[in-house]
Amino acid sequence: MIELVRNVRLWFAPQEIRHEGKTPDYRFSLANERTFLAWLRTALALIGGGFAVDQFLPDLRWAWRAGLALALLAAGVLCALRAVNHWIRCERAMRRGEDLPVSRFPAVLSIVVAVVAVAMVVVVLVGWAG
Repeated sequence: MIELVRNVRLWFAPQEIRHEGKTPDYRFSLANERTFLAWLRTALALIGGGFAVDQFLPDLRWAWRAGLALALLAAGVLCALRAVNHWIRCERAMRRGEDLPVSRFPAVLSIVVAVVAVAMVVVVLVGWAG
């Protein structure tokens, strides 16, 4: 828990990371930043998908529409928060000469997106049949 609090503090004061270890090759830091930006793009796409489901499927029953939209929006929020936390953890590990941190988040996010996609396929097929 203390490590999480420390990571969150570093989100808003990234210059403090310089006090740990030694400066890694800048190419690795830039690659870490590009990965962070890719996760943010994914978060934005999930959030956009959530709003699209809510706005462009008005004929869908409210419970289905809200459930699918909220699942995508929640995944987008978690993805954005995970992106910054992972960026800090990777930067710290590089500075310390440690292995990069591992995470189950990509697998969890993939499963959430797959479940929402299957639910949307079911909704579309039921909608076409009805």
